[in-house]
Order: sequence, then structure tokens, then C-alpha cells
Amino acid sequence: MRVALVSEHANPLAALGGVDAGGQNVHVGALAAHLAARGHDVTVYSRRDDPDVPTRVVTPEGYAVEHVPAGPAYAVGKDDLLRHMPAFARYLEQRWREQPVDVAHAHFWMSGVASTRAARRVPVPVVQTFHALGTVKRRQQGARDTSPPERIGFERRLCRQVDHVIATCRDEVAELRAMGLPPSRASVVPCGVDTSVFRPAEAGRRDRPRLLSIGRLVERKGIGNVIEALAALPGVELVVAGGPARDRLDADPEVQRLRDLAVRHGVADRVRFEGSVSRADVPALMSCADIVVAVPWYEPFGIVPVEAMACGRPVVGSAVGGLLDTVVPGVTGELVPPRRPDLLAPVLGALLADPVRRHAYGLAGRARAVERYQWAEVAAQTEAVYAAVAAPGAASEAVR
Repeated sequence: MRVALVSEHANPLAALGGVDAGGQNVHVGALAAHLAARGHDVTVYSRRDDPDVPTRVVTPEGYAVEHVPAGPAYAVGKDDLLRHMPAFARYLEQRWREQPVDVAHAHFWMSGVASTRAARRVPVPVVQTFHALGTVKRRQQGARDTSPPERIGFERRLCRQVDHVIATCRDEVAELRAMGLPPSRASVVPCGVDTSVFRPAEAGRRDRPRLLSIGRLVERKGIGNVIEALAALPGVELVVAGGPARDRLDADPEVQRLRDLAVRHGVADRVRFEGSVSRADVPALMSCADIVVAVPWYEPFGIVPVEAMACGRPVVGSAVGGLLDTVVPGVTGELVPPRRPDLLAPVLGALLADPVRRHAYGLAGRARAVERYQWAEVAAQTEAVYAAVAAPGAASEAVR
């Protein structure tokens, strides 16, 4: 099949760790690579945010990335991109007329807006993965939600317009049903992990127990809650990976907020900021941690816990979204309510004091990652959805 992956802000070629560059970039790139390996002709469409990048880049993994001229050719926060989606849609329409595609898979709601608009004029079945939902973000962040006010309305409309939705966890399906999506038009396909890269490795010697939090440095990821919990864990260190490069950490507002928080709780000498870390270095970083801590306030899927499990590390996560599917309490790790450092600290303390349990969780986590979350399996499940919506005469309840 000729497959178009539309990812308006999350370019798989982008450096990771910025405010808008994280798990979705990894997901789109890995999915594209594994679909290409299965024989599909795959192009990722992402907005041009650099005037010097080529229009089309063919990656070593066999898929292409096209940089779409929609809006200025420099970085723009994703919450300010909606006004550029008509131009994005026009580009897709033109390209799909020139070179027809069998299916378009939109990643994030604005990609869905552009894809369905293009598909009105060039008939293409559209599959949607939201990666995050405005209803959840609004519920969790309230007035601090910076999403465009139209977001929730667009997402409800997409539930009617697209041919099928691929959700990344069961919790998301419940949200989508409440937004009007018929159950028959949703499938759960998780994010994946490369278990040949993310694998157990020998950890170096350490002077004290180590926690690791890794990912985008935004408040909702809950790293501040881990710092607050650290105050009740004497002798334990926290490594924080993500955000800008190390030489630019001092200028980052979120790093400054977290550093101030560490000072207020008397743990500044036990919190180390690594800055952005290359994907190639993440497995080694995880292997050097006693526990990987992922306690976001909300999370559509959360790739970090799955990567940590693949590395044989126990996970302590928050009981939200995708983590409810991936982390098995008492088997691969523990779950705690979000925004509760008072409950997080004793769970971490008990697990740090029990190396036998940590080892057992690590073994079980590795087995679960290999069994359920390998990218080859995820790509095969996604391919099955594409085949269903692209089949001649395929029944669809979508309303264009």
C-alpha cells in the first residue's frame, strides 16, 4: 500500500526533548520504518520549520519525510498551528492528486483537520490517532490549557469524519465514546518499542540509589512531584533527562522552576539535569537507574514505561491513561495517583529497599515488552486497520 502518515508538528527527524518533540515523533518514525520494512511505500508529511531542510528526505529506514510549506519556515508552538492547517491541507490535496495514496493516517488532531479537508477533494480513507485529547487536557489543566479553544469541537467532528480511529489505550476509547465515536470505529493499537535496542544491560556501580525521570520537560509530566517526593527519600538521587541541550539548561523556564523546587525542598544536591539525550543513549541511561519514575498528570500512552520495561527496569508510574494498560502493579512496577508526592515517596522507598522485588519486576517487565509491545507486532496491527479501511467497497460510518 501507499501510506501517508500526517504529523503536522511531530517530525520524526526532529531532535527530541523540546516542548513539542517527544513520544509522538518517536512513534511516527518507528511506525513509518516498520511499515516500510513490511513492503509499504510510506511518506510522512510534517510542517517545514527550517528554511534549509530539503523538501523531501528519504531516510535510511526506507520511508520519506516531506516538509510541508504551511506557515513560516521556523519553529512555531503546536498550539499556534491551527491557522496554518488550510495551507497544509492544500499541499496534501495537491500531492495526493499527483501521487494517489491508499490510506492517510493522521497523527494528532490538527493533522486530522488537514487530512480530512484534503480527503474531501481527493478521496482517501483517513485513519486518526489523537495521541492526546483536548477533553482530557482541559479537565487536567483547566485555565492553564493553552490549546486553541476550537480543539474539542474539531476532535468531536473528527470522530464523525474519519474512517477509523486507532487509540493507544483502553482509557482513550472510553473518552472517544463519550465524544460520540461509535465503538465499531475504534481499535486499540499500543505504541511500540524496539526490544533489540531497549534491552537489559549491565549497570555501573553507584554510590547511592538512583531514580530516573526522562521525557519532555513540561509541568504535566510530573517531574516536580518526583522532586517533592525526593525530600522523603534521604540519600537517593534523581536524574532528569530531557529538555534543551545541557549548555542551554540555564535559560529554560521549566528547568529553572524545577531547580527552585529542589532548593525549596532541600534536595538540590541530589537532582541532576542531563538535558536532551540522544535516542541511542537512552537504554544505557535507563539501565543505570534503580527505578524509572513516570508520573504524568495525564498520558495518552506513555512510551517511557514501556522502554524502561524493555530495559528490565522496574517502573513506578501514575495511574492514568496508557499506564493503566502497560504497567502491571505488583508484577512490572507500581502505580500511584497523579500529583501525590506524599503517596509516591513511600512506594519508591519500599521498592528501593527491596532489590529482590526490583529484580523480579525487571524480569517481568522485559517479558511483557517483548510479548506485547514489539514494533513488528504494532505495525502488523496497524496494517490490518489500513487494509480494512482501504479495501474496495469497505463499509464506513464516516460522515464527510
